[in-house]
Amino acid sequence: MHAFRNILRTEARLYLRDLPTLLTTIGLPTLILVVLGLVPSLRKPDPTFDGQTFVSYFAPSLLVVTLAMVGVNILPAVLATYRERGVLRRLATTPAHPAALLAAQLVLALAGILASALLLILVARLAFGVPFPRHPLGFTLAFILGTAALLALGLLVAAVARTTKAAQALAVPLFLVIMFFGGVYLPRFLLPDFVARIGDYTPPGVQALLDAWTGTPPQPLHLGIMAAIAVAAGAGAAKLFRWE
Repeated sequence: MHAFRNILRTEARLYLRDLPTLLTTIGLPTLILVVLGLVPSLRKPDPTFDGQTFVSYFAPSLLVVTLAMVGVNILPAVLATYRERGVLRRLATTPAHPAALLAAQLVLALAGILASALLLILVARLAFGVPFPRHPLGFTLAFILGTAALLALGLLVAAVARTTKAAQALAVPLFLVIMFFGGVYLPRFLLPDFVARIGDYTPPGVQALLDAWTGTPPQPLHLGIMAAIAVAAGAGAAKLFRWE
């Protein structure tokens, strides 16, 4: 436990020193929300969104931004870089097992994701009158499972990528797919129905987040698929992961 605390402290210092990545990870979704919220027409209730404003409708999709950046971009790149530079191999010869470094990275990833989500929800509420998630339990469950699914996918990328470049080559297409089906590039109401339905089951499961935010309990199938992806990808990463 002492070794883990030391590694976590060191990794946290490195994480906080990288201000561009830190600010982008935490602040980008909120920045997009503010830019959209400054457009008056996007703050007016619209029948297209069941009487919601576009800003309210789009807010859950903005959660996908940080989840995708951290889960499938930053986490695999960091772990692949440590493997490529021999950090993981050297740790294996010390009392601090490389698993402690992996755990520290997961803790920092979760902290960044949580900070970004809280900032987005608070700014949406205080600046634009977007209601807090109306089904808190369902939203929390959907958020946890969606986050777990994306982090597990990121660990799977890190497990099979031996170099930083290989991790980036695998992560970028996955990131683009997640952002597209999550309704970030194009709002989901503009997507063909079958594409939107695929997005329902693509991590992090934005439809479950949207349902819970607007007060509808998430569908068990949506949550179950996220849980299944998290377990399957996590098991695959555990089996394939090599420290060197």
